[in-house]
Amino acid sequence: MREWWSRRVGSGGGVHVDRWDRAGRVAAHGAALALTPYLLIKVSWVAGSLVGLLPVGAGFGVAEWVVLNGATIGMAGIGITVALALGRPWGMRIPAAPLVFCAWVGAGFLVPVLPYAVLGSLLGDPESGGDAGPSMPGWEAALVQIGFVGTGLGLAVALPTYMRRRWPHAFAGRLGDGGEGSGRVPPWTAVTGAAVGLIWLYWAVGGTAGVAHRGERDLGWHVLSGVFGLWAVVASAATWAAVRGRPARVPRWGPMVLGWLGSGSLFAWSGWKLPFTLYVALARPADTALPEALALAAVLHLAAVVAGAAMLRALLVRV
Repeated sequence: MREWWSRRVGSGGGVHVDRWDRAGRVAAHGAALALTPYLLIKVSWVAGSLVGLLPVGAGFGVAEWVVLNGATIGMAGIGITVALALGRPWGMRIPAAPLVFCAWVGAGFLVPVLPYAVLGSLLGDPESGGDAGPSMPGWEAALVQIGFVGTGLGLAVALPTYMRRRWPHAFAGRLGDGGEGSGRVPPWTAVTGAAVGLIWLYWAVGGTAGVAHRGERDLGWHVLSGVFGLWAVVASAATWAAVRGRPARVPRWGPMVLGWLGSGSLFAWSGWKLPFTLYVALARPADTALPEALALAAVLHLAAVVAGAAMLRALLVRV
């Protein structure tokens, strides 16, 4: 496989590779730039609340507000660093495991919901910004929304091209031309991911089995259920194809990229929703209710986290 790649580069294929490489580097810098306003806004919230120039969020004390936004400042800082690492030469020299994991989780959070975020912005959905603050003005909300969308778009290009640059043999060629078929992806991984996705798709189209509070379902819930369900099914099929090498002759980079993004979506979003679901189930807050039956929702999110992590392991074995 490496000889094939060398022949491709030496025979003129390097022009095509250079274009992908340039696109990935530009996208990585764009992702870092897009997330910078969010970081600065959060820093201004913390500084303003400490000196009494800005109010804290409703229901929070100053200390709680600083800790909450301090955590998001740290996350934004990590996101910017990861984005730059995907596009800068020093990113090829640092250990791959923490970089790939952070990029995989970040892309899993942002890339799958890009259609929902764009649609929410066009329709003026107030919840699509995803990060309400103390009397956030419209221009701040727009910067936050643009930042998330821009970072997601940048990671969608930068992460696959970085991995293609660092491990070219895993992305070059076509399925079935060597290296696959090792049987290292357990069948339960694809079955579990697909089953979770089909349940979410069933809810997205109006299914009521397993829904405890039908009145809590709104358009956003239906759209997000459909988005996550679709990505779960895509991740299962793509990971299975990438590792098993079937169907033959399909360009290998397609299933690899879809498997990375889809498995990241399963792990990241359900990893965030699982503790929140458990909190609602145990604390029973009076002002919070989820549409899904809590026990079923917890099982689905746990299954999604496990399946997403298993898909990542299978893809890493392929890499």
